[in-house]
Amino acid sequence: MSDDLPRPETPSPSRAEAKAEVRAAEAAAIRRRWITLGEVLAVVAVVISGLTLWNNWTARSDGEAVKQADAQRASTRAATLVLVATSSGEQVLTLKPASPEQSVQSQTILFPTALGVAPAETTGEPRIEARWFERELEKARNEARLPDNSRGDERLPVAIRTRFLVDGEPHEDVALYDIGYSVSGRFLSGHSVALRGVSLISHVKSGAAQSKLDARWERLRARP
Repeated sequence: MSDDLPRPETPSPSRAEAKAEVRAAEAAAIRRRWITLGEVLAVVAVVISGLTLWNNWTARSDGEAVKQADAQRASTRAATLVLVATSSGEQVLTLKPASPEQSVQSQTILFPTALGVAPAETTGEPRIEARWFERELEKARNEARLPDNSRGDERLPVAIRTRFLVDGEPHEDVALYDIGYSVSGRFLSGHSVALRGVSLISHVKSGAAQSKLDARWERLRARP
């Protein structure tokens, strides 16, 4: 064979190195892109996890706040006393709390100062008895020239201070009530007062109970 035949070109070392560097750069860029994507996914996962924890914490906090508010309202309701009465004959009203969670321990019943009736005390058996104030009420009605026979349910205001328990915790309530009663005249034996029930007027502060009671008595007396 002749030495004049063309020989295949062999890449120069510089060109091969350049191609290798290009391939290496592309591979490095791909790795960087994958690393960057992985970092982004990791950050997203952290953010999602944080949001999930925040939502869970917020939900728990809201739930606890609702429970505390409900408990507070329940406690307030339990500590607010309303008395109801059942008749034990016409001369006695048996009192009890409207809420079964409450247990009355003792009571002091105040009467209008104008009647001159001493406060009545009860322990363990809350009640109102007509005999505590019947004569004085009849006298007051006579002085006011009121009819011998009531034309409907008459009202006598009283202030009742009640000591009671809720879940073993002591509480005190002071409130104005109207005692509903009727009176009938008897020619020989005088008048008879029959008790009908009680009606809550308002809760009052202990120190203002007597003055508010007397003011209500005067307003009721002034009505025709």
